[in-house]
Amino acid sequence: MGAAHGRRVLALGLALLVVLRGCAAQGGDGGSDAPAAAAAPATAPMEEKQRAALYAAIEGFVGKGWNGSGLYPDPCGWSPIQGVSCDLFNGLWYPTSIRIGPVLDNSLQCAPDARFSPQLFDLRRLRTLSFYSCFPASNPTAIPAASWERLSGSLETLEFRTNPGLTGAIPASLGRLASLQSLVLVENNLTGPVPAELGALLKLRRLVLSGNGLSGPIPAALGNARHDELLIVDLSKNHLTGSLPASLGGLRGLLKMDLSNNQLDGSIPPELGGLRNLTLLDLRNNSLTGGLPQFVQGMESLQDLLLSNNPLGGSLPPSGWEKLGDLAMLDLSNVGLTGAIPESMAALAGLRFLALDHNRLTGPVPARLAQLPNIGALYLNGNNLTGALEFAPGFYQRMGRRFASWDNPGLCYDVAAVDAAHAPAGVVVCKDLQEPSVPRDGEDGGGRKPEASSSLVASSSAGFSAARVGGFWSVVSVQGTVAAFLGLVLL
Repeated sequence: MGAAHGRRVLALGLALLVVLRGCAAQGGDGGSDAPAAAAAPATAPMEEKQRAALYAAIEGFVGKGWNGSGLYPDPCGWSPIQGVSCDLFNGLWYPTSIRIGPVLDNSLQCAPDARFSPQLFDLRRLRTLSFYSCFPASNPTAIPAASWERLSGSLETLEFRTNPGLTGAIPASLGRLASLQSLVLVENNLTGPVPAELGALLKLRRLVLSGNGLSGPIPAALGNARHDELLIVDLSKNHLTGSLPASLGGLRGLLKMDLSNNQLDGSIPPELGGLRNLTLLDLRNNSLTGGLPQFVQGMESLQDLLLSNNPLGGSLPPSGWEKLGDLAMLDLSNVGLTGAIPESMAALAGLRFLALDHNRLTGPVPARLAQLPNIGALYLNGNNLTGALEFAPGFYQRMGRRFASWDNPGLCYDVAAVDAAHAPAGVVVCKDLQEPSVPRDGEDGGGRKPEASSSLVASSSAGFSAARVGGFWSVVSVQGTVAAFLGLVLL
């Protein structure tokens, strides 16, 4: 009995030994159970032509000393390049995004003699191409005029930001990038006209060309009614001339339009009233005329309406302001307004910033303006307003330097209602307005703005001195405050 049991144990042991040897033999033949450390990393499958084109394109920007094949032998796999992304198509990897510029410590950065390599246009799956601070003024470089059509089926985003050496015109051939959704050319040194061919980019969602030296009129083609996906148009800080094309009113999906700081003239076309989704309309610092258009009160989505420093003329609409329930910022300083401030403006429940300074407004200041629930800045200085300010003492204390009403010779305040510490700067006491006293030597006249008040603009971001081009006016404006409230770039 014991011998039989021993033989069974011995047979089981021999069988186990055979099994273990078989497993070891399979591992020795290179099976999947081999230790990971012994296997070489797998290379992401990639067309050799695409790999070579990627190396050549990047080398053109970062310099000839860049050894791409040595540093990054598998750019879409285990040795990725910072700023380069890849995607898989039909079992092969292709570069789809290239971002060059000093964004991160290990980002690719352009050499002083950076240039465009023809191989860039061989990257046929490229979706994003972005350059930041790549072309200095010492290396004047133009955007290539040809070959963009080779990327028409793939490129969705093209960006050049802060490149002082990027010169010349915007190529009309960019209008062939049929898949483009975002074109951002910001703070470069581009000149010449805005190409009408950009109106053919029907998938475009963002067009930002601000901070260049572009000139000529705004092409009517940009208002292509088939641009139903366009959300942002920013052509600010250029030298654009002529009138606003009525066709811009066809951009029914538009959310933000910034055409400020140009040389545009003529009236604001009523067709813009059709932009029912618009939240920002910024036309500051142009030469627009024709008065404040009545149709803006029907643009119920507006949050920021900025028209300052234009010789618009006209008066404030007496009613209809309650329709603009979302309006948070209204800048109408230095636009030549006449007449009274309508009390109906107190219906702007969402208003945070109101600038009516440096106009020719007359009559009293509506007391209900102080009851605006969200008001944080109110500028009425530099007008011909008259009568007594009837704001509660708490209003002056809360607003401080963000309320300005000086340079209104007929305006006064009740000394019984406001203590001297919170009295409105540059405004006389009502009894002094009726019986002006002669100031003693060394004392300031009651109707003059005190020096402490004038430092409101000079000592903070609340303003800057601006001379109106063409002799319109010379004023001290509150543009810095507008910029601070906006926190805005569009793009």
